[in-house]
Amino acid sequence: MNITTPTSESLGDLEKTVIINTLMQTPFDQRDECWRDRFLGSVDGANLKLSPQEVVIASDGYPYFLLETVRPDENFKAFVINQQLPKILQSGFGVVINMHHARPDWVFSYGDIVNLELNDEFYTNESIFSENQKYITLSPGEKVAIGQPSENILPLYLRTQLRDFLTQAGVATPKAMLLARNYDDEQHATQDLVFNLTTDQFADQETFDEVLKTIAWFLPRHYSFLCIDETSLQEGFELL
Repeated sequence: MNITTPTSESLGDLEKTVIINTLMQTPFDQRDECWRDRFLGSVDGANLKLSPQEVVIASDGYPYFLLETVRPDENFKAFVINQQLPKILQSGFGVVINMHHARPDWVFSYGDIVNLELNDEFYTNESIFSENQKYITLSPGEKVAIGQPSENILPLYLRTQLRDFLTQAGVATPKAMLLARNYDDEQHATQDLVFNLTTDQFADQETFDEVLKTIAWFLPRHYSFLCIDETSLQEGFELL
């Protein structure tokens, strides 16, 4: 995947670049919540550079762009995350900062990058989505409302990545919908994404679990989702 390297006219924020370079000098065991907040508030607008390798399939099995921080006296071609969002999102890759170090400074999943584009932050702490659980289920007879997720929840580029992945995983017609619980109680209302997947569509439970794990990697971390047989609902599912 070719990434357009910004020209000198599209350099990142110099103040944020200085902040990031300063933060990199802090040992890992001293990187507290304040360090984390400063890092996350600056890294998307700072000047970084592509590593010589550019992309990698990491040990978790997912693809990432490899970005590095730059030295003050270094001659480099700038890569600014918030200026390259369209191309990163179209690629389906996450981002690793300084993978060439003994320990990467940060790893952003594809869903983290999606959340940056949608909500101007890598991580969202409070939302209407159900609290993330290992398994989210739909209780028999539970009163719910169903519909289609808006572009602000599942934008086209995210739908495309999910559809392509699920198709490659063997799902002939990947579908999704949005399910609202307690929709008549504003204080307790929640929502979940729903996909038309069941265990028997895959070779075994382990394969199914890996598919769920990959879906989660593509989605912002505060999203919740469940998978059900589409025949259990009369309507609501639409093609991704």
